Amino acid sequence: MPVIPPADKKTVTTLDLIAFKQAKQTFVATTAYDALFARLVDEAGIDVVLVGDSVNQVVAGEPSTLSATVDQMIYHGKAVRRGVQRALLVIDMPFLSYQVTPEDALRNCGRVMKETGAQAVKLEGGQPMAATVRRLVDAGIPVMGHVGLTPQSVHALGGYKVQGRSDESAARMEKDVLALQDAGCFAVVLELVPAALSGKVSRLLEIPTIGIGAGPECDAQVLVLPDLLGLNDRFTPKFLKRYADLAGESRKALAAFAQDVRAGKYPGAEHSF
Repeated sequence: MPVIPPADKKTVTTLDLIAFKQAKQTFVATTAYDALFARLVDEAGIDVVLVGDSVNQVVAGEPSTLSATVDQMIYHGKAVRRGVQRALLVIDMPFLSYQVTPEDALRNCGRVMKETGAQAVKLEGGQPMAATVRRLVDAGIPVMGHVGLTPQSVHALGGYKVQGRSDESAARMEKDVLALQDAGCFAVVLELVPAALSGKVSRLLEIPTIGIGAGPECDAQVLVLPDLLGLNDRFTPKFLKRYADLAGESRKALAAFAQDVRAGKYPGAEHSF
């Protein structure tokens, strides 16, 4: 399968991601939370746009993802939908919107799909979530899984730590991803997982793995958009590579604007009607 150029307007589907893996073609994902950045991400040729519940931290300023709500995800999902034409749009389901019962999950995920126009949802958790995933998939809702460091379980995990270091936890993760695949997930995110284990898991699965802090052998890579752009410059994990310094450039631009206004240089005649 040829690499799809950014100019190709064909909409990416869940089946395309599986085909990418079969063709050994690495694909790319980022988050987005508004229409403007969603358009820029889409125009850059990103394959998957995730409206992550990280919006609760990155945009809303909360200390974790735990207080994110379904209404919040729908609001941002609808905004991102307006900016995306080509990429596959996936919405994170927030804490306790899907863990209580499969019927609860179906109701909330169905609402998110209907009101945002997204093509899939993402759930955290392994074997305990398999029945819920199967219920959603049987109802026609595509599901992306998420194992390793699952931020909604940060307190149970004892903090934001690499997962799967011990033989026991590695074996459990292998069972988790296989259970998610068997339940019908079309892809699975591996977060903060040792590179060797991620490679093993990626080779084990027929569905693609999407890594974040999980080494180079995953079938795709995802980063949070403000992190990779250098907007969130206070976040400095080992796995992050910054591709710009938008925080620094923004400070410079704002300081220059303030200086011009105070000095009476802006607005000038060329900016006036």
